Amino acid sequence: MLNLIIFGAPGSGKGTQSEVLIEKYGFDHVSTGDLLRAAIKAQTELGQAAKGYIDAGQLVPDELIIGLIERVLEERKPKIGLILDGFPRTVPQAEALDGLLAKYQTAVHAVLDLQVDEDELVQRLLKRGQESGRSDDNLETIQKRLSVYHAQTAPLAEYYAKKGVHYALEGMGAISDITARISAVVDSLK
Repeated sequence: MLNLIIFGAPGSGKGTQSEVLIEKYGFDHVSTGDLLRAAIKAQTELGQAAKGYIDAGQLVPDELIIGLIERVLEERKPKIGLILDGFPRTVPQAEALDGLLAKYQTAVHAVLDLQVDEDELVQRLLKRGQESGRSDDNLETIQKRLSVYHAQTAPLAEYYAKKGVHYALEGMGAISDITARISAVVDSLK
């Protein structure tokens, strides 16, 4: 079982590349963003707790996200492997993920870090906000999300580099070119 983390700032293309990799390799996709948006829409206890953090451009607290991921792993029991999109976002979440995956005698095999210029990220997110109507894709919230990413999530690159599973990949250019760069890494791990 090959477990991948699609990693990068908001707007770096994590969701887009996850979809392509799922189609190509058959991975089970775990997107905390999708799971949280569904919980908010369904007005679950988790959704209500998470909504305030998301609307403010803040990270949802570790304990809520870790509990969500643990439930998903227990329910799905993935066989081929996982693509984790939007998790982990902090070093404590990464440490918790290591423990959760160890229960299934597996680990994180690659962290695919999509690196995109800040100006490009803002433009992508503003465009997405216009097209999708996502409330968290406005300029003020985008800037806050990017600030939170740099402060809280970016340190994960070092955490995974020390484990030898971090791959910094150019996230600019055509989707197919980015996919080719990612696929080269995935194919080398099989």
